[in-house]
Amino acid sequence: MRPAKNPSYAVAVHFTTILKGSLVFLFALLSIFSLSGILTSLNPQYRISSNSVNHAAENVSGAALYKMFTFENSAFLSAMPKEASSGESAGTMLMKLAANVNLEDPRSFLGRELPGFSIFDSDILVAGEGTNYTNMPIESIPPNKVLDPNNDAELQNTDAIGSAPGSNATAPPMTTGGKNRVYVYFTHTNESYLPYLKGVTDPDLAYHSKINVTKLGDELKVDLENAGIGTTVDKTDIIARLNKKELTFANAYQEARPVVASAMQNDKNLQYFIDIHRDSRRKKDTTIQINGQDYAKIAFVIGEENPNYEKNAKLAYDLHKLLEKKYKGLSRGIIPKKGAATNGKFNQDLSPNSILIEVGGVDNTFEEMDRTIKAFASVFAENYWQAEKVQKDQSDPPSKQ
Repeated sequence: MRPAKNPSYAVAVHFTTILKGSLVFLFALLSIFSLSGILTSLNPQYRISSNSVNHAAENVSGAALYKMFTFENSAFLSAMPKEASSGESAGTMLMKLAANVNLEDPRSFLGRELPGFSIFDSDILVAGEGTNYTNMPIESIPPNKVLDPNNDAELQNTDAIGSAPGSNATAPPMTTGGKNRVYVYFTHTNESYLPYLKGVTDPDLAYHSKINVTKLGDELKVDLENAGIGTTVDKTDIIARLNKKELTFANAYQEARPVVASAMQNDKNLQYFIDIHRDSRRKKDTTIQINGQDYAKIAFVIGEENPNYEKNAKLAYDLHKLLEKKYKGLSRGIIPKKGAATNGKFNQDLSPNSILIEVGGVDNTFEEMDRTIKAFASVFAENYWQAEKVQKDQSDPPSKQ
């Protein structure tokens, strides 16, 4: 015969099972909280991090995050900002997080898997008029042969290149008192322009040791000093230094760094650092007509991988806004860059007042670019003197009441 079951025994076994399960659950919960506490109390350099999680978080905009709150609390709907209510849908956001595909960015479908496509893989911090992912500034890597001065193309149309204008006859109302405040230099010193290179039609070959982007420094110096801002132009031939050391074009920023750092050390009065380049885009993307005259468009490039990124981006944004106000459409916007396929710093970590500007492209003329440099100098001077006024007002002692 099967022994009769003891009800009290069955209850005890059931209670014991529940108790064990509860203890296991409680132990697991305490372990999770303890582990979380340990991880978050560690110094940042010892914490476990995930680039994948960070990258996913970057894809969630503030507007999308606000919309998430409305799913849990409808009261947020009444105060939802317009930009959040008209932002991307939940499906679009999930697609970006799950598959790294942005329906508004065609590059995200296949582009990042294609060899060489990384030069187009940048973001747009602020888009200028007409700027989108199809016409962003690009920087082509030239073949080594064109960086050799012995292989310089024959020049043409050089009679049309005017010398830099002289100083104004009248003194500016404000000056920096003989102190140089702006330092202008050129990391890619040999970047040139097809209209002056006889027989050259390939944008990747638009390089020359004499007629190149450095000539824009002469115009900028005169224009800034006419506005009272002392300026020094450093035409150190970075490409020649690369050739001498048998380094590649990719080492240009590394080679320019000690040049800039030395200038900062030798002249403590320097406050702003401007690296001038030219784009590899063609004329339709780099030219605009303003008041019946052609101007070379200008783009601001900011390295995201440096501690001064936000301050440098703020400077670029202030200049972009002024250009939009006075020369609508001249600025192509602000392009931040980071990652393995680019420099990511552009030596902008040396100063919070550093910017890289792309002036025109391979098809532009110095006449077009000089107009742009004058426009840039005018808004730079306006921003500079406004910043000086703010600093002076903040440093002045409060008046007695």
